[in-house]
Amino acid sequence: MGESGVRGGGGGGAGGPLAGVRVVELAGIGPGPFAAMLLGDLGADVVRVDRPEPSPLGIEPVYDLANRNKRSVVVDLKAPGGPGRVLDLVARADLLIEGYRPGVAERLGVGPDACLARNPALVYGRMTGWGQYGPLAARAGHDLGYTAVAGVLGLVAPTAAAADPDGPPAVPANLLGDYAGGSLYLVVGLLAALHHARATGAGQVVDAAVVDGAAHLTAVLQGLLAAGRWQDRRGVNLLDGGAPFYAVYPAADGGHLAVGALEPQFYAEFARLLELGPDAPGQWDTDRWPELRARIAARFATRTRAAWEAVFVGSDACVEPVLTMRQAHAHEHLASRGTYVEVDGITQPAPAPRFSATPGALRRPPARPGADTAEVARDWGVPSLAAGSAEPVEPVEPAGSAGSAGSAEPTAPAGPTGPAARTPAPPTA
Repeated sequence: MGESGVRGGGGGGAGGPLAGVRVVELAGIGPGPFAAMLLGDLGADVVRVDRPEPSPLGIEPVYDLANRNKRSVVVDLKAPGGPGRVLDLVARADLLIEGYRPGVAERLGVGPDACLARNPALVYGRMTGWGQYGPLAARAGHDLGYTAVAGVLGLVAPTAAAADPDGPPAVPANLLGDYAGGSLYLVVGLLAALHHARATGAGQVVDAAVVDGAAHLTAVLQGLLAAGRWQDRRGVNLLDGGAPFYAVYPAADGGHLAVGALEPQFYAEFARLLELGPDAPGQWDTDRWPELRARIAARFATRTRAAWEAVFVGSDACVEPVLTMRQAHAHEHLASRGTYVEVDGITQPAPAPRFSATPGALRRPPARPGADTAEVARDWGVPSLAAGSAEPVEPVEPAGSAGSAGSAEPTAPAGPTGPAARTPAPPTA
């Protein structure tokens, strides 16, 4: 295996710091599958319980990278023996991930009470957008809405924010909510609870909500806001594009450069290489920031992005090109680290972070639904799984936009419910 963390072949959990950890993932879309992928990248033996119906994403399984480093079985949870087969897996698992609306897992017979009764040391991870309780818990949603309510989307200023700071925020794909505020917080919660379970023998429920994680990401900014050092508006602060030396500028060819010259010594290097001139406004002369921004923009507009990259290469001016995903694949630094790797003709991120003694690896391609039933039944010692196996399913074109955390379920829509069984109660203070 090289620095990229890519290794061919291997069984379900060979290699990585989480080798030997068994994970049951109840199929869904969005942050739950990504969290399970991350655990698989780090060596966990992840078994994804797919539904008999094709995925609503409508993507060919070979391209569904959220399912790499997993094995798949197909179980119909609405069939008489379906919940029992999942519980047989649960009895041998360390972690479980589900992303249904509150109450759905309970109605299907695989809720926390049923699972913890079979395996008291199980860590049961619940991934939703709104959480397991609260006025919005039963509603459908997507990343954009969760981050909007959490106060995070409103922080994301568009490039033109300096001209119109009260304009609409930019849309950062679904990275801030689903994956940063959702998947990563679920994984932290699962691993923390696993540590506790191994020390005490007692499992528990992890309620990971995108709104909670996204809000938690703003902790430092909330402190600045309370101290009067941050305005509650986008595009007017030091780190949101309000400062002319922490912003994005277009070059002559339409490419863009990201400027992050915050510290005085870095700004001095930036101003020298950009040739701002001795009469330019000072870095912290805030009254003249509009003038400074206009001068920086005018200088960048005189050359192409590549030409400016050549000017700043090797310097501490903190200027970098804004790359597309495909351009990032070929960037010299990322290539030297193996940040992106090509496996089976698909360029994808290598496992992260990196470990000196137990590196993660890309051991298995994205799992085809149901293709691993016999293997998992043998390895996990669950003969009932093979007895009730279904044929692998093929994807179909989606009927519409795919849902996000807490919006997908294999049964009728959830009605309003109270806190789910064994879910921590809401704060009382």
